[in-house]
Amino acid sequence: MVTVLHPLSAVSPDAIEALLDLAFGTDRHGRTAYAVRAGTEVIDELSFVAMDGDALIGSLQSWPVTLRTADNGTRPLVMVGPVAVHPERQGQGVGKHMTRVVAQKLDIAKLSAMMIGDPEYYEAFGFRSGPAAQWALPGPVEPHRILLRAASASEWPPDGTLGSALLRSGEGLPN
Repeated sequence: MVTVLHPLSAVSPDAIEALLDLAFGTDRHGRTAYAVRAGTEVIDELSFVAMDGDALIGSLQSWPVTLRTADNGTRPLVMVGPVAVHPERQGQGVGKHMTRVVAQKLDIAKLSAMMIGDPEYYEAFGFRSGPAAQWALPGPVEPHRILLRAASASEWPPDGTLGSALLRSGEGLPN
C-alpha cells in the first residue's frame, strides 16, 4: 500500500497517543520536549498523520515555541516533533517522508524551526546541531541534540531560553 499524509483530525487523538506510546514509551511525557511546548496547541498546517490504507503508521506534530533572548527579546519559531512511526514500519522511509514534507512547508512559509533529535538523521532536512547548543531548555537535554533549521537569511542568537509560546495553533506566526 501507499503511505498517504492526512491532517491530524483524520484519526482520533487516542489513536495518536497510542502510536506515540508505541514509538516512545508511556513515560514520554516526562521528556524535556513536552516541557518546552507545555500549554501550546499543535500547529495544524504543519502537523499530520501517515496512513497506509486505514492503518495509522506515523504522525508528525509541530508546535509554536519562543526563544527568549538575553536582551529580553523574543523570537518565535516552530518546534517539530514528535516524529513517530509505528515500530513495524520503522526503517521504511515513513519518518523521512513526513520530515521532508514539513521541511518543504517550513520553506514555503519562511519559518525557522527547531527540534530535539538525532543530528545525523535530521541534518538531511536542514536541521543543524551547533547553532542552538547553548540554548537553555526547561529540562535536561544533550546540547548537540538541540537542532535548528533557520529560514533563509535569518540569524539566531547563540544563547537564550526556549519555552512555549503564547501563540495558539500557529496564529500570529510570521509568514
